[in-house]
Amino acid sequence: MTKVAIIYHSGYGHTKLVAEAVAEGAAGVDGVSVDLVTAEDATDDLDRFDDADAIIFGSPTYMGSASGPMTTFMDATSKVWAEDRWKDKVAGGFTNSGSMAGDKFVTLQQFAVLAAQQGMIWVPLAMKNETNGPDMPAGDPKGLNRTGHYFGPGTQSDNAPAEKGNPPEGDIRTAQAYGERVAKAAIRWGTGPL
Repeated sequence: MTKVAIIYHSGYGHTKLVAEAVAEGAAGVDGVSVDLVTAEDATDDLDRFDDADAIIFGSPTYMGSASGPMTTFMDATSKVWAEDRWKDKVAGGFTNSGSMAGDKFVTLQQFAVLAAQQGMIWVPLAMKNETNGPDMPAGDPKGLNRTGHYFGPGTQSDNAPAEKGNPPEGDIRTAQAYGERVAKAAIRWGTGPL
């Protein structure tokens, strides 16, 4: 069984909905189990991820950076780094903010740098923006990767309660596809020649 861990922080519930969509996509792959964990719980139990084949990081972007609880978790992983415990695990990341841009790329870069320092293998979104055609205008809420992020999903939600439709359908489907992609990458990486 391939194990995918998703470690996330969600301040208002929007990023939790995205994390659940990533988990759903990963769990839909045969032979994959998913462990969905808050950053706060992860910080207190880093040993929990020793048997994970892939770890996906998720956080809202606040003021152009990952949230405080997520950066606290990231700092705590120095203990893991010292022992190379996450070396060669597959990694990925996602973020959400209240605007289309919101400097989300900085948060995704933070996750990619964390993965690089840990010796992990980063999996990008690898999905074209599907809202720039005659049938779907740019930014359409039903479009996949409508915000045009490629390091990982950069979803957007309105500054309103987290519920079905906020984040929109296209962002949720993008997150599901990303979870599936990372899970399949973990299977390939775990069974292929090294």
